[in-house]
Amino acid sequence: MLTISKLNKFYDKTHVLKDVDLSVAQGEVVAIIGPSGSGKSTLLRCINLLEKPESGTLTIDDLTVDVAKISTKQENALRQQTGMVFQHYNLFKNKTALQNITEGLIIGKKMPKAEADAIGLNLLEKVGLREKADSYPAMLSGGQQQRVAIARSLAVKPKVILLDEPTSALDPELVQEVLQVIRSIIDHQTTILLVTHEMSFARDIADRIIFMADGAIVEDGEPEQIFTRPQHQRTQRFLLSYQNDVSGHRP
Repeated sequence: MLTISKLNKFYDKTHVLKDVDLSVAQGEVVAIIGPSGSGKSTLLRCINLLEKPESGTLTIDDLTVDVAKISTKQENALRQQTGMVFQHYNLFKNKTALQNITEGLIIGKKMPKAEADAIGLNLLEKVGLREKADSYPAMLSGGQQQRVAIARSLAVKPKVILLDEPTSALDPELVQEVLQVIRSIIDHQTTILLVTHEMSFARDIADRIIFMADGAIVEDGEPEQIFTRPQHQRTQRFLLSYQNDVSGHRP
């Protein structure tokens, strides 16, 4: 479903992503972990072209683009294949929860408002916020705003959902409600890439764990292998700080 080949991204002279190669199967849930500044969020933003890589190829489903020669038409087509959930929600402040979800359907997909509203209300039900349909973001908690953002990402039926540290801006008591919603949307038909610092959650829900450092994928494997038998010293050092968090995580 998703293939990344020789992806490179620079900020001025800083080489942020270094020849990144990654393949993700349809319906696979992949969690990306690693220290701050390792390129995790930049990788997600390059996949849906919020950031423009300098070189490499991206394939989502049957669409392949060379990022150095990409046209506006290709860019829009690729972006329509993904749904993005940001750290800070990125909701329209002047639109209700329902309007935030339906905006992409009505404007982007030219869907009739009644049809879009029906989809939006169904998704709000799915994330446990049906009664907040007419509420504006300022009236919602951080956890509720993020749940609306997740519903919005699902509305366009993307091939790939990208979640960029979706709990990092939340107060600790709100984290679990968002993690539970993420858990509920995993259907093993939609492909999910999740950047997270929630190690126990990543270990529980992911089919694969990717450890990134210094702009490169250092280690890639099944959760049990990465968390109990990491092969690379960088991975071992990183996970030491989370040892207490991941021990005995499974019921």
